[in-house]
Amino acid sequence: MKTFLSLFLLSSSLFSFTTSNAQTVDEIIAQYVKAMGGKEKLQTLKTVKMTGSMTVQGADISIVSSKSHLVGSRMDIEVMGTSNFQYLNSNSGKVFMPIMGMAAPQDMEPGELQTSITQLDIQGPLLDYKEKGNTVVLKGKEKLENGEAYNLLVTFKKGKTVNYYIDGATYRIAKITSVENVQGSDNAVEFSYGDYKQNADGYWFPYSLTNSRGTTLFDKIETNIPIDEKIFSN
Repeated sequence: MKTFLSLFLLSSSLFSFTTSNAQTVDEIIAQYVKAMGGKEKLQTLKTVKMTGSMTVQGADISIVSSKSHLVGSRMDIEVMGTSNFQYLNSNSGKVFMPIMGMAAPQDMEPGELQTSITQLDIQGPLLDYKEKGNTVVLKGKEKLENGEAYNLLVTFKKGKTVNYYIDGATYRIAKITSVENVQGSDNAVEFSYGDYKQNADGYWFPYSLTNSRGTTLFDKIETNIPIDEKIFSN
């Protein structure tokens, strides 16, 4: 349970190819942006609140993720009668995990904080990636469980690297992999995304997120709703 929660909080992504092998990075990203609703639509995404649940080692877990674009992110987790949370903004972050024996909130480790800060861009690192200071390299194509995907290696402005696998048929993100420092050691982390659909405001989201510990199913995703920024610092 402890390892699962640490990996989950770092997180805060089908068919066959129908296009030419000669596609460039910018062409693939343009198709991705189109599949997600288009540049103008994505640029209007300012807040998102995702409510879901999963079962790990027989324990039912309720999850609420709240994010404000480039401002802050918060994850609230209810499990085994305990209320756990992690929040961060562009400068600092706190973690409180009584399920892991914590008696009081603790500062996020610097490495974990820098990794998590990249998740504050809820419009996604591929949208306007050059303007954001990110670089993207096409590493080739790889077979996934249900087809093939383009492997895009994204290097963020501050040096963090993440592999984004863009489904060759849908052009949506099928998988994300990275190496994360969890509890003082480097770990390969992988998240797979599925069940894409539009929410009530017309934004596309994966309603299923899977890692080595299980699958989170989101039953409600709200966008552009008021979110009190105090939850990212208190």
